[in-house]
Amino acid sequence: MRNLDITTLRSFVAVADTGGVTRAAGVLNLTQSAVSMQLKRLEELLDLELLDRTGRTVALTASGEQLLTYARRMVVLNDELITRLTDQAFEGEIVLGVPHDIVYPAIPRVMQQFHAAYPRMRVQLVTGNSRDLKSRFERGECHMILTTEAEIVSGAEGLTSVPLVWVGAPGGAAWRKNPLGLAQGRSCSFRPIVLRALEGAGIDWDSALDSDSDRTIEATVAADLAVMVALDGTQPPHLEVIQHGGALPPLPVNHINFYGGDSASGEVPEALAGLLRVAFADMAPRTRLKMAG
Repeated sequence: MRNLDITTLRSFVAVADTGGVTRAAGVLNLTQSAVSMQLKRLEELLDLELLDRTGRTVALTASGEQLLTYARRMVVLNDELITRLTDQAFEGEIVLGVPHDIVYPAIPRVMQQFHAAYPRMRVQLVTGNSRDLKSRFERGECHMILTTEAEIVSGAEGLTSVPLVWVGAPGGAAWRKNPLGLAQGRSCSFRPIVLRALEGAGIDWDSALDSDSDRTIEATVAADLAVMVALDGTQPPHLEVIQHGGALPPLPVNHINFYGGDSASGEVPEALAGLLRVAFADMAPRTRLKMAG
């Protein structure tokens, strides 16, 4: 196994760009003999002649021309990586607000990808309901937020539209009971939508709890004591979409909106905004496939 040295590749690129060892040495702030030694070491490692030294100026051989393309890319990639890992311009914190119910599955993947690209940047994840997150954003406590809302409102960027679905315990029967036990957080933005749908369908219901705790709501539903409503694809793995055959009223689509993305300036915030756009745009095709099936 042979490993190329970035230092020798950098010298090789400099010689090719300047047309001579002497000029390359000046650009690299090295002695002429040091550059010559690095070129010799590179040729010995590859067992190839990279430079045609027969003329008055240095020219590349066919092998040298082929190497030059790769050498440029490797030097650029090396410098880019070093910059990302050490440049203080990529240090700091971005506060991202996300509603509890859409943290999974997209946000962990976004944070992992962002950390890999900018390891010295920190994303502080703040969760809450959409109304509280919008208040925090307006007060400047969050740089970016996502919300779940009935429409795409002014000042927001719509990332995707996802249908609301009825969710219950796997194989559960709570959805068949009359009155229907409902476990929906008191501050949940879906609650008014759900209540209008039930009242419009003439279905009696009882509130199974009075809480905004996701864990408490999920535990109640998992125990088959009630049902809840969630965005399709965001339900916890221990719950499932209820196949009710029309026994429960249809529910509208809901929009995942993005605030702060249009004002993101600079490479780092723009990168995070881009990852969020891609992650949530990917939800739409999977949802349509589920509905079609």
